[in-house]
Amino acid sequence: MDVERNPGLIAKLVLNDGTVLKGEGFGFSSITVGEIVFNTGMVGYTESLTDPSYRGQILCFTYPLIGNYGVPEFRRRDKYNLPVGFESESIQVSGVIVNEICEKPSHWASKITLNEWLKQSKVSGIYGIDTRELTKKIRVHGVMMSILEVSKEPSSDDFLIKKLENNLNYNDINFVEKVSVKEPVEYGVGDNKVVLIDCGVKLNIVRELLRRGLKVIRVPHDTSSRDILDFQPRGVIVSNGPGNPKQCVKTVRTVNELFDESIPLLGICLGTQIIGLALGGDTYKLKYGHRGQNKPCIDLGTLRSYVTSQNHGYAINPKSLEGTGLKPWFVNADDKTIEGLKHKNGRCISVQFHPEASPGPNDTEYVFDEFLNILKGDSSE
Repeated sequence: MDVERNPGLIAKLVLNDGTVLKGEGFGFSSITVGEIVFNTGMVGYTESLTDPSYRGQILCFTYPLIGNYGVPEFRRRDKYNLPVGFESESIQVSGVIVNEICEKPSHWASKITLNEWLKQSKVSGIYGIDTRELTKKIRVHGVMMSILEVSKEPSSDDFLIKKLENNLNYNDINFVEKVSVKEPVEYGVGDNKVVLIDCGVKLNIVRELLRRGLKVIRVPHDTSSRDILDFQPRGVIVSNGPGNPKQCVKTVRTVNELFDESIPLLGICLGTQIIGLALGGDTYKLKYGHRGQNKPCIDLGTLRSYVTSQNHGYAINPKSLEGTGLKPWFVNADDKTIEGLKHKNGRCISVQFHPEASPGPNDTEYVFDEFLNILKGDSSE
């Protein structure tokens, strides 16, 4: 393995079922706790690591070699002044797990290595463990809390297990309030305005809205419906984000009130779960979630299958939709979970996957166009 090793840096990963995995450390020396999850994507590690939906989680990449195209310069921006190759302003994951890390990347845009980026961002990583075996364990057991230590002098297993036991469970923390903006942020120009409720939005969602000629007003997750309506938007988007949707009490209430005002709504990922809760539905936690760029979903209207990019650990309970006016739009071809909703009023749609991709296939970008058509129909009435 051609790796510039951090001299003497040892890593331990302890799971709450008592499993202890030992490897070599990279990135920053620290002890961090998080829910352990896995991503099946082959590319897009810079986008994944900066996706706010991963806040509070330790991410295991199933693809065996990570870092081979390096990390681009953050100040490289597109025409909308959004960073290229990143989905937020910083790394969001609590820790990183890889089988092998590349220290000599080859790409024209590469400025630093993954190891250097994690070190600068004060995020810990472990490599040299069997990520395939770890993923199989998560699939059988389900996601679980874990603790990652990277140091020159590792703590005892008992110390780390005790520290893990004394931490809060992932489900009980409101991570959305940690990743949402604190004040409104505006993108674009013109009167064709939409409000984006920021629950941990990926920047490519903003980019896709701007590409369609919309002015985007990004507001904090706890913004009231009255304040949102004061912007006089043509529609509202409820973004992706981390954690248990039932922790988003204020956002759920706001969406319920906006729905009563008959304003067009689009939910993405966590936004789907929030819309479901707001209209009287229920959510539950998946055993190990859907995280990757190769998840097949079926449009129930056309029976056409799409390959989608996903990152979520909760889902809508289909039995809870009775009486809500919501009907399944997409279902997952693998486990038949709900991947999208439409309301019978024709003004509220949502998808559990990421139509903006980044990383992943662009097959479902047309979801934004569907929302645009709702906005156009609304303006012509």
